[in-house]
Amino acid sequence: MFKKISLSFLLAIYAFGFDYNLKPQKVSEDIWCFFGKTEVPSKDNGGFMANSCYINAKDSYILIDSGTSYNFAKQTYEAMKKIEDLKVSTIIVTHEHDDHWMGNSFYKDKFNSKIYAPKSINENYTAESKPRIFEILDSKDMENTKIIKADEIVVDETNIQVGNKDLKIIAMKEKAHTSDDLIVYLPNEKVMFTGDIVMNGRITSNRDGSIIGTLKALEKIESYDWNTLVAGHGTNTTKTALDHTKNYFSLLKTRILEAIEAGTMADDITKIVTMDDFKDIAMFEELNSRNVFDAFRELEFYDED
Repeated sequence: MFKKISLSFLLAIYAFGFDYNLKPQKVSEDIWCFFGKTEVPSKDNGGFMANSCYINAKDSYILIDSGTSYNFAKQTYEAMKKIEDLKVSTIIVTHEHDDHWMGNSFYKDKFNSKIYAPKSINENYTAESKPRIFEILDSKDMENTKIIKADEIVVDETNIQVGNKDLKIIAMKEKAHTSDDLIVYLPNEKVMFTGDIVMNGRITSNRDGSIIGTLKALEKIESYDWNTLVAGHGTNTTKTALDHTKNYFSLLKTRILEAIEAGTMADDITKIVTMDDFKDIAMFEELNSRNVFDAFRELEFYDED
């Protein structure tokens, strides 16, 4: 009997793909988010690590980042239909990392949703591209997931109205988390979506970014009047939501510059700058040493003047 049940269970998983068991969390009036895991993408979590958020714009949903796959996107939509059965008319992609936009294919197939994104989405990917998530998840879990180009490339501040919602899509002019990040601001609701420029509850990844650019981007984000901030990763949406990222990068910059001034070389920088005061935060072991080394390379010839 047990063997039969186990076999049936495994067949069900194979037939339907990974079950994310999703529960949307309301973060503000008309806004719900699915908060990703504070861990590396894997078969065990279905690659679900990035936050994906729905905005009810009266006649349709606006989606900020569609997540890791067609299957993930389909399940988020099915969960949101239970709140209100609306189409997804508009998608805004905050940056090019694959955990944030591989779900676009579901919404394009089902609704022909209009996609706003940074130019890197269209420039760096083709229909034949296989980002890292295709290597992490099984083919069944990635079924129907395709590279979908953006309909509108955002390179400056762009104001759009969708239903009863006014949005500002703001392009960062300098490399921050990536070469061309977008943030999204709802002035009437005082809600900010930062993508991965801000992370909380885990150590950030700076593999494609800039410590100087991130700190400048954080200053820009702080200049807006917001009460709710949704990071690319992490569940803190309060006025303290960006404190972790700001503290981490500010201290990292200060300590790297002090080490350089003291004559520390690249081979020794991770021994001198350990950032151990953050060691109890998720993903420290996976990401911190790389962040330190990359920060050294960026700041090695940095002149603040």
